[in-house]
Amino acid sequence: MKNKHIIFVKMAIWVCALLPLARLIWLGVHDDLSANPVEFIERSTGTWALAFLLITLSMTPIRLLTGQVWQIQLRRTLGLWMFFYACLHITTYVWLDYSFLWSDIVKDIIKHPYVIVGFTAFMLTIPLAITSNNFMIKRLKKNWKKLHQVVYLIAILAILHFWWLVKKDVTEPFYYAAVLVILLSIRLYYKYSGNKHLNSKSSLSSKVSINKAI
Repeated sequence: MKNKHIIFVKMAIWVCALLPLARLIWLGVHDDLSANPVEFIERSTGTWALAFLLITLSMTPIRLLTGQVWQIQLRRTLGLWMFFYACLHITTYVWLDYSFLWSDIVKDIIKHPYVIVGFTAFMLTIPLAITSNNFMIKRLKKNWKKLHQVVYLIAILAILHFWWLVKKDVTEPFYYAAVLVILLSIRLYYKYSGNKHLNSKSSLSSKVSINKAI
C-alpha cells in the first residue's frame, strides 16, 4: 500500500477513535450518562482502551495469516489510542470517582484485587507510550522489541481486571479473552510450527514496511 493510502487510513483511524469520546461528551451535555455517570464513563473508556489494545495486537497475526505487511504501520497509532483511552479511564477513576483523595485511592487499590491488576496494567503501558517514537526505536534497537513484548502481559492483566470487575456476568470479558487467546495462538502456531519460511519472509517484509513508515 502506498504512503498516501497509509496516511488516509491513519486519518480514518483518528476520526473513528474520536467517536467514543465525542459520544461521551454528547451524552454528558445532554445529561444522558445513565444513573451512574462516573461508572458509565469508566466502563466506556476502559472498554475502548481494551478494544484498541486487541486491535493493535491483531496486526501481526493478520500479517502471518495473509502475508500483508502494510497494516503493521498502523500499530503505533492504534497503540497510542489505547494509551489515550487508558489515561481517560484512570483519570476518571482518580478525579471523578475519588476526587484525588489519595488515601482513599490507596485503600481501594489494596482492598480490591481488580484495581491492583488494572493499575499495574496501566503503569506498564507508560514506558511503551514513551518509547513509541522514531528516536527511541533507533536508540533502543533490539531492546525496543523486547520492551514492547510486555504488551502481551498488559492484555492479560487488562482482561483479568475486566473479568474480576464484572464479577457475575462475565460474558463480555469472556469474548475479549477469547479474542486474545486466538491472537496469541496464531503467533505461537507460526513461531513453533513448520511455517518457518513464511514467518521469516513475512517478518522481513514487515521490517521493510516499518522502515519506510519511519
